[in-house]
Amino acid sequence: MAIAGQKQLIPGILGGLGPLAHIEFERRLITKNVERGASTDQDHPVWILVGASDIPNRTQSLAGQVPDCTPWLVRYGQLLERAGADFLIVTCNTTHAFYHQVQPHLQIPWLHLMHCTSQVIAERYNVDRVGILATDGTLQSGLYSRSLQEVGLVPIAPALASSTQKQVMQSIYHTEWGIKASGVRVSSLALDNLKQAVDWLQREGAELVIAGCTELSVALPKIADLALPWIDPLDVAADLTLDLSLGDRALPSLLAA
Repeated sequence: MAIAGQKQLIPGILGGLGPLAHIEFERRLITKNVERGASTDQDHPVWILVGASDIPNRTQSLAGQVPDCTPWLVRYGQLLERAGADFLIVTCNTTHAFYHQVQPHLQIPWLHLMHCTSQVIAERYNVDRVGILATDGTLQSGLYSRSLQEVGLVPIAPALASSTQKQVMQSIYHTEWGIKASGVRVSSLALDNLKQAVDWLQREGAELVIAGCTELSVALPKIADLALPWIDPLDVAADLTLDLSLGDRALPSLLAA
């Protein structure tokens, strides 16, 4: 049931980080809205997309190896704002490390993926210890760890430079068989590495896994026998985006502190 008098909002999607991220996110928006009863073009919300593939690699930017991503993120965020977006969705997890540098330059709110995902876990899952699979940049920035701790959950993640974390990074970035390099096809080697990483999280006591990178959102559904259940932040973001777009939820309760 929509909130009486609640404005239906237009999301601005900052995609291209990597190229599959916004495509996967839009697919989920459509799928979830059909599950809610949408059956015509007009039943789907309006959204605005920028495929900003020229933004420097976020993990390398955080490490000082390539330029700071902030000017690009501000530019494209403001572009979506001028185009009529009411709030911003960024489909790359690691990009949220730049959240506090970018948000002051925008007149519209950026919906914080980690904040929203951690809230959903705390409200809907009966778990205490949550595993995190993500890039080095996301782990080093503490994005999920802080958000989970703020809602009383214990984060578990591989140490940077550990063999498990190297497996995760290679599965994402390897120039021959990594997910970014292989497009819509995910290699068996990447899938095997990710399965082993989830096995490690289970041995460390994790009860649930966050797919903390959009390449993992593409890969994990292809692994039938994962040792742990997992939650996809893209699914969380898609549900919230639909709620806001269709007037079923108010924006202030979804903002990060």
